[in-house]
Amino acid sequence: MNISWYIALSAVLFSIGAGGLVARRSPLVMLLCLELMLNGANLSLVAFARMHGDGGGQIFALVVMVVAACEVVVGLGLIVALYRNRLPIDIDELDHLKDPQKADSAL
Repeated sequence: MNISWYIALSAVLFSIGAGGLVARRSPLVMLLCLELMLNGANLSLVAFARMHGDGGGQIFALVVMVVAACEVVVGLGLIVALYRNRLPIDIDELDHLKDPQKADSAL
């Protein structure tokens, strides 16, 4: 079985996700681009598992999907907390999370 098309699609998905992660500063878009990168990696894992006739890659891809679901829950929870506190949503403007004194003055 020729898996070159699957690997090419996986590389395209990963590249689009990496480009979006670097280019955008919105946490929601960054989260979506990270998920796109994980889906590209999962596609390559499943393709290689299929090529070798082993189920290990598919099981590992399933574990990666579970971790990605947990990451989405935590990430969306943080984004909702930022929106509720009316804090800036731009990643570059969230520097007050480092210094507690700035957080008090921002509220």
